[in-house]
Amino acid sequence: MWRQRWIRWFAAGVIPPAVLSVLRRIEKRGGEGFIVGGCMRDLMLDRSPDDWDVASSLTPEEVRSSFSRPLPTGIEHGTVTVVQGDAHVEVTTFRTEGEYSDHRRPDWVTFSRRLEDDLGRRDFTINAMAMDRRGMLHDPFGGLEDLACGRIRTVGEAAERFNEDALRMVRAVRFAAQLHFAVGEDILLAIRDNARLLRQVSVERIQYELNRILLSSQPARGLRMLQQTELLEQFWPELVEGVGVEQNPHHAYTVWEHTLGTLDAMARLCGSGLVLRLAALLHDVGKPRCLSVDDEGQRRFFNHHVVGAAIARRMLSRLRYDNQTIERTTHLIRHHMALHHYPEMKDAAIRRLINRVGLEHIDDLIQLRIADREGSGTKRGPLSRGTIRLLDRIAKVLEEDSAFSLRDLAVDGNDVMEVAGIDPGPEVGEILEALLDEVLEDPSLNTEPVLRQRIRDMVESGDAEVRE
Repeated sequence: MWRQRWIRWFAAGVIPPAVLSVLRRIEKRGGEGFIVGGCMRDLMLDRSPDDWDVASSLTPEEVRSSFSRPLPTGIEHGTVTVVQGDAHVEVTTFRTEGEYSDHRRPDWVTFSRRLEDDLGRRDFTINAMAMDRRGMLHDPFGGLEDLACGRIRTVGEAAERFNEDALRMVRAVRFAAQLHFAVGEDILLAIRDNARLLRQVSVERIQYELNRILLSSQPARGLRMLQQTELLEQFWPELVEGVGVEQNPHHAYTVWEHTLGTLDAMARLCGSGLVLRLAALLHDVGKPRCLSVDDEGQRRFFNHHVVGAAIARRMLSRLRYDNQTIERTTHLIRHHMALHHYPEMKDAAIRRLINRVGLEHIDDLIQLRIADREGSGTKRGPLSRGTIRLLDRIAKVLEEDSAFSLRDLAVDGNDVMEVAGIDPGPEVGEILEALLDEVLEDPSLNTEPVLRQRIRDMVESGDAEVRE
């Protein structure tokens, strides 16, 4: 009884007015309405729900006729979105579901008047709770106790739930990573036994769940669980190739364990940046295919950054990431070794590095470098003294008014054509590139008079073709 009183007191202060208004309107129409699903779970965890879902005994048509601004967003599955001011509340009719012959969606749904029918079709106990506007909690499967104990349990038999919708297996991993919850051995075994069913799930749905795992506070825990349950190899088998692959004395861990360490280090560094977490996860994906052993028995991974960028591009494309995410992630992977080999590089070399990598990527590259070192597991720490000196000098070079790209030059293509007397064409770009190379070596040359004179010198020396 004390628990129910506490829930009622709690509900009175957290249910938004727009949601309360929807629940009252449903009751006035003669129906029942309850807050359900993820928002109920988040409320009990003292988290702010991203959205609000209401389950109702009213039919979809009854819901539509009860509100002035209904949107039939999922009418075939019983869902109507109700607009209340600036708020959008999804109202779904209680329902039961038929068989999932494609392991993705039910073959049919039947609307019901009973809340228990609706809660019984859900995936996990922590998502199978409901609460009315007065704070009356309905928890037929023990979801609140599972929240308190920090565990993931399915509603009913795990294998049956996963056979209905194979994505639920990845969702179990996602909740474990997000909430730091334990997953029972029976559920892990059921996931492993049914892992191949994931191949029938759309890649967009897999990507969505994977992103939420990566953006959790313990992404490596989620990835390790994906690998151990054989889910990972269903969509990204390239990552599994690193399991058990030993490295060299610069790393205390295998490729796979180093990858997980780098990923967790990046989670501590960059907050919510998806691109950086993807780059941390995939930065060494090319190593297993580049492994060689020299005459002294040292394990080498020559060119793994180039090979890895190509592999990562295929992996990201397979899960249909957007082009910008693919380009930024693979660019970081392609250049993630840039700060490894040149702790004593001169300022001109640093400027060329910035030119090659792109000024907009330098901060990300530095974060990837730090996470990479921290994930190595060696006693030297996340940064060597040489790297610290290099990063300090990069910061100083960035503070200077230097040119790092063609757009930073004091002259442009029009200046080149005017001074050199040439028409638009490849020669213009070649001259600009030559000027940039000189400015990268000596930034003091980046003034309009000096560069215009350099253009004249190139013409006189025959390096530029003058139009007749």
